[in-house]
Amino acid sequence: MSVSRTYLDYNATAPLRPGAREAMLRALDSFGNPSSVHAEGRRARSVIECARAEIAGLVGAQARDVAFTSGATESANWVLSAPWRKILVSAVEHPAVTAPATRAGAQTMTIPVDANGLIDVELFANLLRNDIGDDPEQGDVLVAVQFANNETGVVQPIAEIAGFVHEHGAQLLVDAVQAAGRIEIDMATLGVDYLMISSHKIGGPQGVGALVFGTAESNNLKPLIVGGGQERNKRAGTENVPALAGFGAAAVAAKDDLLRVGESALLRDELEARLKAATPGLTIFAKNAPRLCNTTLVALPGASAETTVIGLDLNGVAASAGSACSSGKTARSPVLAAMDVSADMAKCAVRFSLGWATNEKDIAACEGAWQRVMKTRGGERQVA
Repeated sequence: MSVSRTYLDYNATAPLRPGAREAMLRALDSFGNPSSVHAEGRRARSVIECARAEIAGLVGAQARDVAFTSGATESANWVLSAPWRKILVSAVEHPAVTAPATRAGAQTMTIPVDANGLIDVELFANLLRNDIGDDPEQGDVLVAVQFANNETGVVQPIAEIAGFVHEHGAQLLVDAVQAAGRIEIDMATLGVDYLMISSHKIGGPQGVGALVFGTAESNNLKPLIVGGGQERNKRAGTENVPALAGFGAAAVAAKDDLLRVGESALLRDELEARLKAATPGLTIFAKNAPRLCNTTLVALPGASAETTVIGLDLNGVAASAGSACSSGKTARSPVLAAMDVSADMAKCAVRFSLGWATNEKDIAACEGAWQRVMKTRGGERQVA
């Protein structure tokens, strides 16, 4: 007997949007090399530049400041490969940032977070003041802070952080992979130097992303990949025209999603209420902190996340045990460790993330699957 599926793992990757699929199919006919000057090349170039403008529109940037990459991991590696003297990284960053930061060879520091996963801006300002001083060498210090966490959904006060970063002559890298399409983003207002987004998180194809430059200083970043003069000499290699077309179409749709943030938050709140009613001992992480409208991380003491996720899958619901990029690892999530969550509780953490196609039926299906999993795991006493 087939089981209908309920997909609640949008933070890992979103299903391809219909509009993105259609844009990609149309772009397959634009077979010319975008660097060629003939009609076929110009047609392909037009697709790319249209996508560039659409993505710039999603984050309040100028199209000329958008450089395409293979995704956020490449974007992070690109920025962190520069010759920084010092790199400050928040304790809840994604491995795409922490790994290249560790390898960079610069002096690194960790920016602590509180029990909700939030950076204390005053403590952060003191850290900058004490460690960098009031007269740093301009542009040799990088601060990396996520806009929104992929596991908990916690949103950081980026504009405030950017103010302190620039006051001390440093530059700011912001991972906006989870924030795009769920929070209003305006590069100029935020004061971000580098911002990275990924196509497949917003309903575009996998394997393509963008690094967006916000200041004159950041635009001087040297290429990570050299060869031809593509991307205004910032990133060599013939562009993936169909993928970029899909990325652009997804960006347009993601911007429209901002009009329905309230609806998504109501669905998330309903899911949390149903799971809490079914299992009263449930913990909802960072419940009182600013969070993405689509993300909830929960844990039921004694219910292993790995077993729960497998049980949910067998009952037709796709969820995850923390970050999809850390699947197969049994160690405590660095994000939850930074929030001082116990190892035992962290091993029970399950993430549900909603997206553009989520509806009330999905919430009800998840509740039913959750109850069945808890019963089969000997959790009858937990079920209402």
